[in-house]
Order: sequence, then structure tokens, then C-alpha cells
Amino acid sequence: MVMLGKKAPGFSLKGVLQGKVSDFSLEWYKGKWLVLFFYPADFTFICPTEVTGFSKFAREFRAEQAEILGVSVDSIDSHRKWAEELGGVQYPLLSDETKTVSRAYGVLDEQEGVCLRATAIINPFGDVTYLVISHANVGRSVEETLRVLKALRTERLCPSDWKPGEPTGDLKLKY
Repeated sequence: MVMLGKKAPGFSLKGVLQGKVSDFSLEWYKGKWLVLFFYPADFTFICPTEVTGFSKFAREFRAEQAEILGVSVDSIDSHRKWAEELGGVQYPLLSDETKTVSRAYGVLDEQEGVCLRATAIINPFGDVTYLVISHANVGRSVEETLRVLKALRTERLCPSDWKPGEPTGDLKLKY
């Protein structure tokens, strides 16, 4: 199970980006912020709103030195077809068909055999700095994920509903 403030479980998965299949590894993202989000399944009702939402904000995440990876237990072929149907996705969709990574992150619904709706933000040192898991019937806010990323990057105390440009606490945190 993933623990906040601890090293993120390593992984190496096949994924699809712009129709091309490649290998993706947590190790590749060392030195960058990483938004790793898990979703239940391709070709569903809520998941496309999140996947396209992250795609629309991909530039803003990259401006914060962060990359995005989407993960489900669907196959590479499913990801490729779905991304095409969605009009393209600006980050990789990874296939965890063996469910190994989903289990390692504690986000696999064993009964249903799919990922829970979960978001982890991993800092440049490989530590999990944010983890949210929600019920499958409620989509996550991409804008809130971006806001949290920006708050984490300040390394300062940020109050509820903090936005960039607003005051932060004086205490500087060390990761």
C-alpha cells in the first residue's frame, strides 16, 4: 500500500501516446513531478471526462515541471482505440493488465477487477506527496489536482482554497 511521504512503488508498463506503444517507467520521471492517476475503464461514462480534462490541462501541468500518466487495467489496443475516439490524448495511457501496479498502489477493486478512481502526485525525489481515492461514481477535478500540485511546489504551508499568488505560511517544508 502506498504511504504518503514514502517512496512511490516503482513500475514499468506499456503505454500508448499518440498512437505509438512504448515502455514507461517511474524511473524515467525522476527529477520531475508526476501526476499518476488511475481510472476504472476505457469507454465508460465518467472516465472520458477525466482523461480529456487532464489532456486539456497537459500544458499547464508541464509548465509546473510535471508529467501526467493515466493508468487502467485495459489493454494497449483498448487504450489506442479509445484515445483515437477521444480525439487524442496529450499524455500516455498505461496498461496494467496484470493489475500489479494497481495492487502496489492499493487502488485495485479486487471484486470488480478494475482500478479505483485515484490520484497520486509524486515529487521529483520519488515520494508520494498527495493521494486521493474516491468512489467510482464521482469524477475528480483536474483543476483541483493542478491547484494542489502548485501548492506542493511552493514547499510552504498553503491554506484551504489557496491559489497561486496568494500568501503562504512562512514555514518552508523539506521533502
